[in-house]
Amino acid sequence: MNYVYFDLESQNLFEDVGGRDNVDKLKVACAVTFSTEKNDFSVYWEKDIPALVQELKSATKVIGFNLVQFDYRVLQPYTPQTRLASIPTLDMLLDLHKILGFRISLDNLASASLGTAKTADGVQSVQWFRNGELDKVAEYCKADVDITRRVFEFGRDNGFVFYKSKLGSKLKVNVKWK
Repeated sequence: MNYVYFDLESQNLFEDVGGRDNVDKLKVACAVTFSTEKNDFSVYWEKDIPALVQELKSATKVIGFNLVQFDYRVLQPYTPQTRLASIPTLDMLLDLHKILGFRISLDNLASASLGTAKTADGVQSVQWFRNGELDKVAEYCKADVDITRRVFEFGRDNGFVFYKSKLGSKLKVNVKWK
């Protein structure tokens, strides 16, 4: 079994490309994977996308947060010969949305389940990219992949994850991430 945890950061913001309907125009700044087979992270830049796609295709399952509606849609224009949606995938956001009926942030899950927070956000990442601070982009993306992996493992091992309601209550939601 080779689970590949995956996240990417974009070069642009929604406002730069005419809104959320144009996710496919955001362009890849950086992508990071963590492979359970290699037990290590890999960092990919725009020029490395063929190798990234190869790793994703070789995975038993790709695991991430908002993969289907964001990461795959940003990545898809680079690889028209591969339908990314056909790769075995667990999108934790989609899974939780089906159960809860609303979207929840990775930061919310991480703080409630792990007692940790994300190190930055996508807007900050785009700013770093534009400033040429590529090491910060890569470290942020790597931290997001690590948090994603840890939230998944928490849910897999316990059969539930925690999240905080809008009023701040810590709530539990059952998941089947075996």
